[in-house]
Amino acid sequence: MRGETVCIGLVGAGYAAFLHGTAYQRVCKVPICLKTVVDVNLEKAKQIQAQFGAEQTTDSFDDMLKDPEIDVVDLVVPPQLHAEMIKKAMEAGKHVICEKPLLGYLGQPGDPEPIGKTVSREVMYQKVLEEMEELRRIVENGKTQFFYAENFIYAAPLQKVAEIIRARKSKILSMKAVTALKGSSSPLAGEWKFTGGGCFARNGVHPLTALLWLKQQEAHSRGEEIHAVSVTADMGVSTACLTEREHRHISATPVDVEDNAVVSIKFSDGTNAVIYASDTRLGGSRNSIDIYCNDTALECNLTPTDLLNAYFLDEEGMDGLPIAEMLPTTRGWNKAFVCDDVIRGHSGELQHFMECIAGKKSPETNFDLAYETTKLTYAAYLADERGARFLL
Repeated sequence: MRGETVCIGLVGAGYAAFLHGTAYQRVCKVPICLKTVVDVNLEKAKQIQAQFGAEQTTDSFDDMLKDPEIDVVDLVVPPQLHAEMIKKAMEAGKHVICEKPLLGYLGQPGDPEPIGKTVSREVMYQKVLEEMEELRRIVENGKTQFFYAENFIYAAPLQKVAEIIRARKSKILSMKAVTALKGSSSPLAGEWKFTGGGCFARNGVHPLTALLWLKQQEAHSRGEEIHAVSVTADMGVSTACLTEREHRHISATPVDVEDNAVVSIKFSDGTNAVIYASDTRLGGSRNSIDIYCNDTALECNLTPTDLLNAYFLDEEGMDGLPIAEMLPTTRGWNKAFVCDDVIRGHSGELQHFMECIAGKKSPETNFDLAYETTKLTYAAYLADERGARFLL
């Protein structure tokens, strides 16, 4: 640490690094330094360095850990790298920020491929629990903190919802969340061995964590204990029925993963939550969460919003100018993103984490929440395979 300055090592130089880099630029009240960007592709690391003013780059994660000035390691790498990197970073005395998902089942030696069609969800569920228990011991025995980077919780609308629920001591009766887009931009997203699942593992985990957190806020404000008790799920491949021409506008190309998922969670107080995740929505990304309580109704639109409606006759001068997500063209009317890092929570998330490190406070999103999200994700896959409610 440099005096009171929090020094950051950013591991990974993909799109998530851009999101975190943008958010770090907004951090206030806490002096921070983006010291090192790590990536096996040094050219990509240098691009992030140039864009966000990092001091240096390296292709060696282990070398970065040896730097005594680095206080926190920010992992924006694929989930198959999370467990080992968390262990190494904590053993080196570093705080850890870990992007979602915490981890997943990405295959074991001897698994026949494609694993999404050949490996039992029961095996996946049990293996993920074993890996998380091992990781829990490392986190709990460490002297530093673990921060789970779920941006939805820090999204401006969700933070306001939580404030209202805490102030009114409202009882959440039901919740409904939608996360949908036309598929991933990654060519690896269609295979289980790269992503640990389909649209639910990639995107459904965002609202899943947010809904679990909101029930925690409710329980704390009312002096109650509330936890998830069962899961039902229906997951499938909707695009399988399309011809090649009919499929041309949708980016989803599932090999052994789902492109549609409906997951229902029952809580110990008898209330429930439903999450719809899809890779089949044209017209940009859709992220919404509705919360219906005994004394209020709260409906959150994270994307798209109506803060700025923009109309374009052509795309002149639009190269490199972000307007909205997952749109093939900006012509016509667009619901443009405005302060997207604030609306969707990336800035609030990293502001909170830096304040926790500087002030030695516990984060809103810790290992327990990451664990519960991952457990419920694979419980949902198991419930779908069984075709029945899965009791937790």
